[in-house]
Amino acid sequence: MDIGHHTSQQYNHELEDVRNMALQMGGLVEEQLNKAMRALMESDSQLAEEVVNSDYKVNRLEVQIDEVCAKIIARRQPAASDLRLLISIIKSVTDLERMGDEAEKIARYALTSQGTSSPASLHSSLRHLGNEVRDMLRDALDTMARMDAEKAKVVGQSDERIDAEFDYLSRELLTHMMEDPRNIKQSLNTLWCARALERIGDHSRNICEYVIYLVEGKDVRHTAPKNGTIPAI
Repeated sequence: MDIGHHTSQQYNHELEDVRNMALQMGGLVEEQLNKAMRALMESDSQLAEEVVNSDYKVNRLEVQIDEVCAKIIARRQPAASDLRLLISIIKSVTDLERMGDEAEKIARYALTSQGTSSPASLHSSLRHLGNEVRDMLRDALDTMARMDAEKAKVVGQSDERIDAEFDYLSRELLTHMMEDPRNIKQSLNTLWCARALERIGDHSRNICEYVIYLVEGKDVRHTAPKNGTIPAI
């Protein structure tokens, strides 16, 4: 999909610049998630504080991108694919900001969990869930960068697998709490962390849906499952 098709080179540059800003924000959120998971898995309080203290960068980018998009809409009155591009960017940065908030939650949990330990199975399950979510976010951002609707349809379905892993981990945590009430507080904190990861998966799926909308002009949100299989977007 070509966004540099206008006779006005300045207009082309404006669209490309705001798109690059959104991709920069996506890279920053991906970095925040990676650091938050490392802080959690390695009990690295310094890295966790770095994530918490740098969340403002994500928030600031969201505001800047929204302002740029608003100015382009007011000045250029875009239509068709240009308008879809700006709408997709505005929606995507909202999801990216929320992902940044979820990464910050994980980092804060990493700070409060210093000195505690969890069973190896729970630790392994949480790490695996984090890896799955990280990969999905990276792939979703790649579809956004390439404006690849076909890949976005595939990546979006990864959310079903992440939801299943979250459900499995939730059951593990429930068993852990039932075995010993002293595990309840720690298990609940782990559950909240897993929930933050699951929500990042949801937001990543949203980005895939925006890419499909941008490229194909189809709003595929809230589509129903077909033949009992994983919902195809």
